[in-house]
Amino acid sequence: MKIGRFLINNKETYGFVRDNKIATKEEIIAKTGIPIPIGVKEFLFDGWYDEVISQKPDLDYATSLSDAKILAPIPNPPKTICLAFNYIDHAKEQNLSPPVDPAIVLIPRTTLNGTNSEIICPNFVKQLDYEVELALVIGKNCKNIDEKDAMSAIFGYMILNDVSARDVQAQDKQFGRAKGFDTFAPCGPWITTADEITDPQNLKLTTKINGKTRQDSSTSNMFIKIPAIISKLSRVMTLEKGDIISTGTPAGVMLNKPNAVFLQDGDKIEMEIQNLGKIENTVRFTQ
Repeated sequence: MKIGRFLINNKETYGFVRDNKIATKEEIIAKTGIPIPIGVKEFLFDGWYDEVISQKPDLDYATSLSDAKILAPIPNPPKTICLAFNYIDHAKEQNLSPPVDPAIVLIPRTTLNGTNSEIICPNFVKQLDYEVELALVIGKNCKNIDEKDAMSAIFGYMILNDVSARDVQAQDKQFGRAKGFDTFAPCGPWITTADEITDPQNLKLTTKINGKTRQDSSTSNMFIKIPAIISKLSRVMTLEKGDIISTGTPAGVMLNKPNAVFLQDGDKIEMEIQNLGKIENTVRFTQ
């Protein structure tokens, strides 16, 4: 199942997506009689989703996706955790060895942004970069979970662009401010539930800037694999329902690249992960 959050006729809603059509929250209520909640997070993680799915409702998918603005699927995650240098090819291009334990940065929820939206960057940033990443959406609270059980903690998957101000990163010598600007984490376009993805460790992922391919790799190139990521993180912090874990980016970013071509005002970014869809965003520099 694919679950998204939308703005339709200036009203926020959520629903299931199939073949460029939406079965909205309102349609789900009308078809099932289940009084599902206003918020998508409560719907997904407090038992309502399971109740709806158990009915196998015959939904019409009556709303065209073209009539909706697609919002970030999770509006207020408890936390969003991003991994650094977790792809072998990316670490190699930086003349680094991938870290044995997750090198993480926590980004604020105000970074989250939907597809077909602008990435707003202040003009004092001169080295704006992109990072296509597979993001995990956690579906249950867990602490000290074993690797063998870790995949059961995943509700679903989505794309996340871990936008980074490299000059700020170099100045600060850490990631927090460089990745923490509002709108710097476009994600989505929706959550694809874990049962639809047979092997999340073998998905093609790409980035195109103004139609030109910059990143072209596979999640098979992760160094710390998904079960170990979840297990290792859960030994540091309790993972909570609705948490987002962004699992790192492959080679092809502009960081430390000779003659790097950083993002400019008006650039179009397309990111695609196999079976998860595509997110598209435009860069906009402001005063």
